[in-house]
Amino acid sequence: MHNQDLFVRWAAAAAGARVFRAPGATVVACADLAHWDRLAMAGTPDALARLIPEVLPRVGPSFRPFGAEELVAAVVARVPELEMSARFAWMETEAPVGAPDVGAAAGAGWLGEAEWPEVTALLKESFPDSYAWPGAPGVRRWAGVRDAGGRLLAVAADAWSTPEIGFLAGVATRREARGRGLAAALCGFVAGDLLAGRERVALLADYDNVAAVATYRKLGFLTRPVAAARQAARFAT
Repeated sequence: MHNQDLFVRWAAAAAGARVFRAPGATVVACADLAHWDRLAMAGTPDALARLIPEVLPRVGPSFRPFGAEELVAAVVARVPELEMSARFAWMETEAPVGAPDVGAAAGAGWLGEAEWPEVTALLKESFPDSYAWPGAPGVRRWAGVRDAGGRLLAVAADAWSTPEIGFLAGVATRREARGRGLAAALCGFVAGDLLAGRERVALLADYDNVAAVATYRKLGFLTRPVAAARQAARFAT
């Protein structure tokens, strides 16, 4: 499957998606998809450069073209209204990751909604830039690992998953508990659960988060370079 088709299928299956098509181009608008209002793109740069300026006024300036890094860069080069916003990694696996018994040994499991305030507190302290938060659009459930005293040490979310693509987000470990492999064990548990009945599990990661990217790669996640663009300030109204 081509990179472009994967991202478009993910967005098109999300709640509230709107699909725009033209010869040689497909754009899927979806609000609150992995935190941002996104325009997932597939097609040729020239065709998308014609379609995107037609779509932007219909969806609003908060929507950001998103897709394979090379494609986004090519579209930005052709559309004066756009500028590059960020380059990051789409990481995915089509097979279970990590040792199957590691997550269980670490005590990983799904949390009930009554435990979500603890998740929020952990994120505020240890990962305030998280895209996923309890109760946010598309964030369905949370898994966690606790210490012997019951204190929540690490969390991860099932967020923005579709029937074909499970999506992992909000992975965070309390600062004093880092370096013990808890996040890796938790990711292995969540990814394995999300993979059941789906073709793959994916997540988005910032290259700057070197430790996280290294952990995901060690677990077996493969990387696809992706990027996002935004409406240039000089064209914003």
